[in-house]
Amino acid sequence: MSDEKTPSSIDEYIAGFDKDIQAILQKTRETIRAQLPDADEKIAWGMPTFWQEGENIIHFAASKKHFGIYGNTSNLPFADKLKTYTHSKGAIQFPYDKPVPYDFIAELAVFKLKEAHERMAIKKAKKAASKKST
Repeated sequence: MSDEKTPSSIDEYIAGFDKDIQAILQKTRETIRAQLPDADEKIAWGMPTFWQEGENIIHFAASKKHFGIYGNTSNLPFADKLKTYTHSKGAIQFPYDKPVPYDFIAELAVFKLKEAHERMAIKKAKKAASKKST
């Protein structure tokens, strides 16, 4: 980003980059939004983040040579698709010099939402169980 101030919105975050990077980030945002229509958008950990029902679903962020998709869960179900990207347990880097796989990003958003729903169900079940025991 061009300045060191943490942006207050995703629009402000995206506006802090060169036009070519802005286009990628905006299309990434639109791709995720299409899959997560009920999610709230905010800046968390300095990154554009999608939240739903108090759960962090997915983030994206830009750096000098790539932009990344970030989440708190494993990307193992996508092992074949990840072979050509630098990745870790919760991050995938997409270099700017290669075509952006927006279909894959959409698939990741759906997967992350499913995982968040599973976490929410576990939390609700634990809360209900603790109420019954009191």
